[in-house]
Amino acid sequence: MRKLINPWIGKDGYDCFGCNPENPIGLHMEFYEDGDYIISFLRPQEHLQGWVNTVHGGILSTIIDEIAGWTVSRKLQTTGVTSRLEVNYRHPVAVTEQQLTVRARIREMKRNLAFIDATIENSRGETCVEGTAVYFTFGPDKAREMGFTRCDAVDEQLLSM
Repeated sequence: MRKLINPWIGKDGYDCFGCNPENPIGLHMEFYEDGDYIISFLRPQEHLQGWVNTVHGGILSTIIDEIAGWTVSRKLQTTGVTSRLEVNYRHPVAVTEQQLTVRARIREMKRNLAFIDATIENSRGETCVEGTAVYFTFGPDKAREMGFTRCDAVDEQLLSM
């Protein structure tokens, strides 16, 4: 498993709720690559609850959306926007969970649309949330215009081009 380097660190205006480590109320998600999958581990915080001791469903869908974006960034080396997000809540997620495991992979590409499947598992390995995101991916010029250059892993050597 290889840790991904956040390509947005140091960009003007970057304050993502999902992945900015400096956002005081954010999720501070970090991402890893394991074969076809992008993975994140996080511990829910009490301030993310909807119902008593339960993570808010909107936060869980945000987690699915965030990992979908990172899957596009790493696997396709571009960026884009979410055009559709479907989330199925199978089990409640307690704010007391020691660790959630989030996994995503690209299931299919159709032109510039990436279809991404994602799950959130609790610390017992139960799938609590399933999601499918459809991501509209940008071409290289638009991605650069949006500030994206590339998404590398920690142990990768940058090749001169």
